Amino acid sequence: MATCRLMTNLTLDVHQLSNRRELVLADCRLTIDQLSVSSELSWSSVQRILTDLGMKRVAAKFVPRAPTDNYREHQVETYRTLKPQLESDPNFLSKIITGDETWCYGYDPETKQQSSQWKTPSSPVQRMSSSQVKHQKNADLIFLMSKALSIPSLLCL
Repeated sequence: MATCRLMTNLTLDVHQLSNRRELVLADCRLTIDQLSVSSELSWSSVQRILTDLGMKRVAAKFVPRAPTDNYREHQVETYRTLKPQLESDPNFLSKIITGDETWCYGYDPETKQQSSQWKTPSSPVQRMSSSQVKHQKNADLIFLMSKALSIPSLLCL
């Protein structure tokens, strides 16, 4: 008798969560705890239902930003411009002062588990975790010479 009751409850729970599948898909970052509170089901029931629906909790993969085609073309042109000077003057590299600017955004820290999301087998692999950007953005300007670091500055915007 208990088995029938469990099967009846499980069938009802699957139906309830199937109707609330939009809730899971609307915010894939909800945890089983949050889903169980919002659906008024036990933690193990929600876990079983998500498993039956084929959903898995996966963390997003971090992919470094790939250079654009314009950036690559600029690198090739710069190399072609500097190559003859490098071949004619062995001390050419020691005369170069280079500068770099990088934007550093302030992010709210997130663990890998906090950034994981629910996905179905047919949904695409998440490539970047999304974090909330704070209202702080810094521009770091650094100039490098062959012998020393020169003129570091930090701009807060």
